[in-house]
Amino acid sequence: MPRIFTPKVITANALMEGDVVYLTADDLWTRHHREAELIDDEAHAQVRLLDAERRCDEVVGPYLADARTTPDGPAPAHFREVLRTRGPSNYRHGKQVGLV
Repeated sequence: MPRIFTPKVITANALMEGDVVYLTADDLWTRHHREAELIDDEAHAQVRLLDAERRCDEVVGPYLADARTTPDGPAPAHFREVLRTRGPSNYRHGKQVGLV
């Protein structure tokens, strides 16, 4: 029995800054998970990933990450991806600067 495809987003790290980024439906990189394109078709996800992998002058390590639908847009479906949305693990860098 074939497995059911879980919706995905494409994530990577920005080449210059190292920030976690997500691919939007209009082919831009965003730092906000909720703005990512939620892909619910496996073939389309693979094509989008191949496109992202060709953009090696912008990002490193693109991959498909499980996501779920929420009223605010896609949300991470795995704890690893939740941690990636929060930025570095210390309060002096990245997305957590404003939390000090």
